Amino acid sequence: MSTGTNRYEDIPERDIPSPNLARPYTLTAGRTRTEVYLPLEAPVHTNVPIAPNMWPTNDARTKIIGLCTNGPSVAEISARLGLPLGVTRVLVGDLVEAGNLRLSATLDDDATAAERRELIGRTLRGLRAL
Repeated sequence: MSTGTNRYEDIPERDIPSPNLARPYTLTAGRTRTEVYLPLEAPVHTNVPIAPNMWPTNDARTKIIGLCTNGPSVAEISARLGLPLGVTRVLVGDLVEAGNLRLSATLDDDATAAERRELIGRTLRGLRAL
C-alpha cells in the first residue's frame, strides 16, 4: 500500500527518470531572447565555410550546426534535440549572429503551391520528431 509520500515508490528503480543536471537556461546563460528574428518555420542552414568554434562535440551548438546541413526549421531543431523552443531560438540566434548559420526566407502571401507543400512537409517532419 502506498503512503503517498514518494511518487516513485511503486516503480522499479530502472524506470525512474534521472534528473536533468543542466537546466535549459544554463545553455543560454539565462537569456530568453535573441536579437535575430526567428520564425518557428524558418529554415536554418549551415554557412560554408563554417566559422571555427571551440565547443565540445556534445555541445548543443555543435549538434544544431550538424542538423542544419539539411535546412530544418527552428521548430524541428528544437524537437530533434529535445530542447525547449525558447532555448533553441536563443542558441540558433547566437549561431546566426556568429556567422555559423543563416536563415532562409519564410513564406509570404505570394508563395507557390509547391512552397506551401514543402512548408507543410517540414512541419509534419518536425511534429513527428516530437
